[in-house]
Amino acid sequence: MEIYTVGGAVRDELLGLPVRDRDYVVVGATPEQMVAQGFRPVGKDFPVFLHPETQEEYALARTERKTAPGYKGFVFHTDADVTLEQDLVRRDLTINAMARAADGTLTDPFGGARDIDARIFRHVSTAFAEDPVRILRLARFAARFPDFTVAPETNVLMQAMVAQGEVDALVPERVWQELARGLMERQPSRMFAVLRDCGALARLLPELDVLWGVPQPEKHHPEIDTGVHVMLVIDYAARQDFSLEIRFAALMHDLGKGTTPADEWPSHHGHEARSVKLLETVCSRLKVPNDCRDLARITAREHGNVGRAFELRPATIVTLLGRCDAFRKPERFVDMLRAAQCDHCGRTGFEQRPFPQAAYLEAALQAARQVDAGAIAAQHQAQPQRIAEAVQAARTAAVAAYIAVNR
Repeated sequence: MEIYTVGGAVRDELLGLPVRDRDYVVVGATPEQMVAQGFRPVGKDFPVFLHPETQEEYALARTERKTAPGYKGFVFHTDADVTLEQDLVRRDLTINAMARAADGTLTDPFGGARDIDARIFRHVSTAFAEDPVRILRLARFAARFPDFTVAPETNVLMQAMVAQGEVDALVPERVWQELARGLMERQPSRMFAVLRDCGALARLLPELDVLWGVPQPEKHHPEIDTGVHVMLVIDYAARQDFSLEIRFAALMHDLGKGTTPADEWPSHHGHEARSVKLLETVCSRLKVPNDCRDLARITAREHGNVGRAFELRPATIVTLLGRCDAFRKPERFVDMLRAAQCDHCGRTGFEQRPFPQAAYLEAALQAARQVDAGAIAAQHQAQPQRIAEAVQAARTAAVAAYIAVNR
């Protein structure tokens, strides 16, 4: 029995990065031998065992064979005679197909260390084409390691996979899982660049893919191109270390601009309402979690109003707060303001510009929340139909008082 550290742990060590998780491959062992040594079996599709003390995962060396479309269509073979190289050759990228023995010896049959030095993502073998999830994983790695580029032959292979419909076989939950993980990486725009280059974005998120080539007014958007703008927005969100909900809202906020008739360019009147409709379609198709969907919805609908905050009358601000359910969910409203900040700063030359509208509206919300709606309701017990109007008036007066002092 021989045990090797494999995959991301070896890669990250060579990159000089901290290693969070270690995966192990066991060569020359049977399931019975693993159990006899105290390992606990947990694998469903192939033998994976938990170490009796560390609880780390140890997988038996295995080979695989494609039997059906999609990422689940595989049959796995594990046996004591499967070699380390046979196990490594089934892996996705050369940088993930290295192994280190207990004595420190590196096994690198496919040039992973060389590709790390050259900052290249390269597929190990044509078996890469059998699993469409690998396109998403490579794109996610690009967001994590933005200085890496995709080898031309690997991009050609991914283009062929898209053309053959492999991407269409992906289940929505897995697509969302990989997109969400990529959004939380260092430079999310790189993930979408990789997906665009191979044609996968047009299949997975056509509502986003059409934004490239759609112009915006240069006065407000020096980068002009809407797709470029959205990428600047999500990268800004990543630099602020914002949550997944905010990053997803930033990604989705301008979808409606992709449906503006060309003869109306570069204006995009009414794009907010169209963005909401397209967002609902995306969230339904990819089974996006409700918290991400809900924040993205109010961001798509209201980001323009947030940008015009200083022009809004007190009553309009209170109506905005009510429409966003800010009195019940103030934290979500603040997150929407952060997503709007990303929209503002995600423009060429705007990265360091202040966005005082966010603090202004957050303070207005705090002023309006000081109103005791319960006390007002008690005062109007005889005329309950007037309660909502009276609460609205009191909140408007509180916001007006705040504005009078702070505008």
